[in-house]
Amino acid sequence: MKLIKTIVAAALAVTLFAVPVSADAASYQVKKGDSFWLIANKHHISVADLMRANNRTNSLLYAGETINIPGNGISQADRVLMAKLVNAEAKGEPYAGKVAVATVVLNRVDHKSFPNTVRGVIYERVSGHYAFTPVQNGAINNGYTATDMRAVNEAVAFRGQGRGSIYFYNPKTAVSNWIKSRETTVTIGNHRFAK
Repeated sequence: MKLIKTIVAAALAVTLFAVPVSADAASYQVKKGDSFWLIANKHHISVADLMRANNRTNSLLYAGETINIPGNGISQADRVLMAKLVNAEAKGEPYAGKVAVATVVLNRVDHKSFPNTVRGVIYERVSGHYAFTPVQNGAINNGYTATDMRAVNEAVAFRGQGRGSIYFYNPKTAVSNWIKSRETTVTIGNHRFAK
């Protein structure tokens, strides 16, 4: 009986003092035909984050091996908020433009000059003005579509692999000369993306 109590106490101590990899980390058993890209896309994380979490510098995977799926730091609530912004900012724009708008939000989260949360970026006010017009006029509250959410998930999956855009604007309606002076990274539909 004393031996059983010792084993139970040791198991409890290991359980209590074990340090988890991440609160939202998981493991995944690789299946035949899987690739880092397919797995990252399925879990809505970036390929770079997936490879980093598994200490990989090459893309070789073997069926049956178990890999870590890191948390990506973008909660479902943040994704919904981004999808609402994408809907309001890029309604009628090509799908690539929707992904690019979501990417701007993520690039700002990762950039030292902006807040480091999705909510902070979207609701940021500078000199009394909101960074995004739909926040100011309430259009961000109009909901989103499945396509908007798919664009957000794609932006999250490829986080950090874009052209570094931290701004976007419509050159036909923009009134700020400052924004027009920024280096253009790409034009998609009616939006010009810049850094």
